[in-house]
Amino acid sequence: MSQSPNFLKVRSAVRESLHLLEAGDCILVAVSGGADSLALAAAVAIEGKELALKVIGATVDHQLQKNSGAQAQEVAVQLSGLGIESTEILEVDVEIVNGMEASARTARYQALSELAARVEAKYVLLGHTRDDQAESVLLGLARGSGTRSLSAMAEVNGIYLRPLLSLTREESVGACKELGLKFWNDPHNEDTSYTRVRVRKSVLPVIESELGPGISAALARSAALLRDDADALDALAEEVFAELPESDVEIAPLELLPRAIRTRVLRSLIYRAGAPAGTLTAEHVAAVEALITAWHGQGEVSLPGNVKVGRISGRLSLSSR
Repeated sequence: MSQSPNFLKVRSAVRESLHLLEAGDCILVAVSGGADSLALAAAVAIEGKELALKVIGATVDHQLQKNSGAQAQEVAVQLSGLGIESTEILEVDVEIVNGMEASARTARYQALSELAARVEAKYVLLGHTRDDQAESVLLGLARGSGTRSLSAMAEVNGIYLRPLLSLTREESVGACKELGLKFWNDPHNEDTSYTRVRVRKSVLPVIESELGPGISAALARSAALLRDDADALDALAEEVFAELPESDVEIAPLELLPRAIRTRVLRSLIYRAGAPAGTLTAEHVAAVEALITAWHGQGEVSLPGNVKVGRISGRLSLSSR
């Protein structure tokens, strides 16, 4: 083990994350068979045993590629060899709603969440690395996203735990090689029709070559700083939101709020009025904000979920019809 410097880094990162757990707790480790998740599983098998945790493997078969079932079975065999005796193979049907990547991710997380609830797992461990974090920041910038999106992935997000966010993809690959683990290279990770793959294969290398090494680390640091800012702004907005009525909201106090707080409050008001989760865009919120900051007699704003917002006698009127 002393000759496995990369794997020792992975173990150290996992050990640090598992301090959130107690002996006897159940955890899931999600493994695709790629280097990142396989290195994670190898470390969890060791550290979890030392902490007397119940470790269950989980691999998702999206059924989007030929022989995907065989790959899932191979993952289960590999995890058994690492000492993780129980592995759940989750077959999902991916409904293409908003692109292959996003739709597959939605199906994957739903399956993992359902399994976690069924086995009463405290956390689901995911193998995202610092490279994934940097890619997420660049994708957020390209979309013109706000602070929350640019903060990318949190180490702890509900039941999801990402121990490897401080490590690089190179280190996870090195860990697998040190252990003699054969990892799978997903063909989708080479398909440049996917935006994330283009960022990984083309955009980041160009930035590194033009601006110097360390860009991925810098982007990840920026994400951490932005997450702190987003958490603070969300907390302030939540305090304001908690004091507001559900339908008719006085405009004058909203007008005095900093825009970063006001837009968060408006988003919360609209969701509470009945807009489906995740359906609001910046344009939706901007149209409602204009009823406060750029009022010139415009009519009500129509939003997802048939929510209507109008300005009546100095108040915002929110309704779902």
